[in-house]
Amino acid sequence: MSTIDLNSDIGESFGRWELGDDKAMLDLVTSANIACGFHAGDPSTIARTARWSVERRVRIGAQVAYRDLAGFGRRFIDASRTELTDDIVYQIGGLQALAGATGGRVTYVKPHGALYNTAVHHEEHAQAVVDAIVSVDPDLALLGLPGSRLLALGEQRGLRVVREAFADRGYTPEATLVSRKESGAVLHDAAAVARRVLQMVTGGTVEAVDGSVVTVDVDSVCVHGDSPSAVEMARTVRDLLTSEGVDLEAFT
Repeated sequence: MSTIDLNSDIGESFGRWELGDDKAMLDLVTSANIACGFHAGDPSTIARTARWSVERRVRIGAQVAYRDLAGFGRRFIDASRTELTDDIVYQIGGLQALAGATGGRVTYVKPHGALYNTAVHHEEHAQAVVDAIVSVDPDLALLGLPGSRLLALGEQRGLRVVREAFADRGYTPEATLVSRKESGAVLHDAAAVARRVLQMVTGGTVEAVDGSVVTVDVDSVCVHGDSPSAVEMARTVRDLLTSEGVDLEAFT
């Protein structure tokens, strides 16, 4: 693969509570998954993050989530398909308005946290995400885990689906993400993570937590923006990829 998208979850501060160095991350990534207020982010945080993205020509994506500010969107919410669809439409629309006011445009959608992992296998919640995107703008791309119900349903409805790999997360032998409640879920060594990403991008494989090697199809790589070493990790990943002849380019 000669090109790859590098994305990050950003805009996750809330009021006076700040999380991550969004400006620094936006200097390194090509796509920005901006929180839409349900797991993190307030209108002013969202607006300035969108503005910074526009200034750096970084693509803007709506990072939609369960309505779970207290749990940072990492808890399952047993919403009906209709309720969840409406929640996601609301989030996309809010980001579209705030991004549009800065001269930007939302080009894709990515679920966050528990919604992301649930939509891998939960038919109704995966369908709710797809329903919301189709109703708002079927030209929006859908970013998700390869092999998930989410991407399968999105493809069936005519959406452009984008396969995502994670730089700093552990994988199970089934090529899903290790639960954050378990050891090995989050990786912290920037150099090791960069080598891992290079293998995923150029070799299409990743080592799972049990030592087995699993296949991963990847169009975009995520480096989370909320860890203390996020900027260093993103820079290390970027530098290694470019030194090995892989260009960074947004998928939208």
